[in-house]
Amino acid sequence: MYLIFRCDCGRVLYSKQGVATRKCVCGKTLKIKERRIFKKVNTREEATLAVQEMQDEIYGNTDFKLACEL
Repeated sequence: MYLIFRCDCGRVLYSKQGVATRKCVCGKTLKIKERRIFKKVNTREEATLAVQEMQDEIYGNTDFKLACEL
């Protein structure tokens, strides 16, 4: 089981259930028990997709582009 939650910086993260802390790319260490859980999914692949969908809802299109497409 994987838990989907957000950091204070706004980034959506996932962590395996039972893990005590998770470090965000912004550098903040988060205690999982203190976070609001948005979703629970069964596999890592589902967690990755859920994070991508939530990031897309929050920030718009988050797909990577080639330099020639910019």
